[in-house]
Amino acid sequence: MTVSSREVRTVGVEEEFLLLDPSSGRVVNRADAVVSESTDGDDTVDRELLRHQVETRTEPATDLGDVRAQLVAARRRVGEAARDAGTAAVATGTAPFGAGEVQVSPKDRYRAMVDEFGEISREAGTCGMHVHVGIGSREEGVGIVDRLRPWLPLVLALSANSPYAEGRDTGYASWRSQIWSRWPTAGATELFGDPATYDALVDGLIAAGAASGPGMIYFEARLAADHPTVEIQVADVCTDVDDALVVAAAVRAIATTAAAEWEAGTDPGAWRSELLRAAAWRAGRYGLAGTLVHPVERGLAPVRDVLTSFVERMRPAFEAAGDLDLVTRGFDRLLGATGAARQRAAFERGGSIEDVAADLVARTEATWEDA
Repeated sequence: MTVSSREVRTVGVEEEFLLLDPSSGRVVNRADAVVSESTDGDDTVDRELLRHQVETRTEPATDLGDVRAQLVAARRRVGEAARDAGTAAVATGTAPFGAGEVQVSPKDRYRAMVDEFGEISREAGTCGMHVHVGIGSREEGVGIVDRLRPWLPLVLALSANSPYAEGRDTGYASWRSQIWSRWPTAGATELFGDPATYDALVDGLIAAGAASGPGMIYFEARLAADHPTVEIQVADVCTDVDDALVVAAAVRAIATTAAAEWEAGTDPGAWRSELLRAAAWRAGRYGLAGTLVHPVERGLAPVRDVLTSFVERMRPAFEAAGDLDLVTRGFDRLLGATGAARQRAAFERGGSIEDVAADLVARTEATWEDA
């Protein structure tokens, strides 16, 4: 595959879902039944670490309309299979009531993870959205990873959709991001410069026991182990499919712009990973409701200013892909209410966590029933 920085790059999306009892809002461990009923002989639906989760993935596409259709179709397959199994597949980053007594999916790799990483694994039953963007070479991929780092906290803020856990409001727009950060390989990275340096770090982390293999490298942005893509792993799963498309469009524009900068030999900028982690923390804490660390100016700035700067910086990539209108309208919608804000609004309307869970069930099912 050859990809120029001037071409429209492919996008693929992985979404993770919780299985909840539609009556009580508690998790149910029925992933085996849901996966067996919804796979239909392909590998686009799979188990996750714990048995109250399932994962879907799209095929790569350049047209986000195609990506949307695939997301809706995958949600319908999983949603109908979940309903047949007496449960509901729900798009939210964390279980509102917590995971209870977790059950590990029946894979040797997953059992080994729990044996090695203990409570980190048992509390890892959260749901994210991973975005893959096509690359032409591993050299280009590393160049992209090095240059997109300061923009990833904004991606997290756009997707924030996990304020509730263990039956209470955590105070975070994305509590999932805080749980995810406990993994020893998670978070922002320093500059790599070339694939050899990237590979040496991955090998070193595996040798140190921080990961069992490349699949457990949980960097915010990584070279995908099995695909010619850069994989962005910062986002919460979005309840609304159109919110997911905004995140996918934003990630593609960031990667496309970073590739052009790499091709031009532009310096990636000396961002320390400690500052990037602080920026990610703030994005997870407040989402789009507060201030964010500005990806260019580095100080705290109003969210609208960050979004304006983002659109102007990424405008050529948005226009080339035909995504500019989708993103600007999507930003206006998300400024009105992110996923986290919608969950809190459900609590305000009903007064209980059960109301939050019921709203999540209804809104997730509406994304495929009404399509």
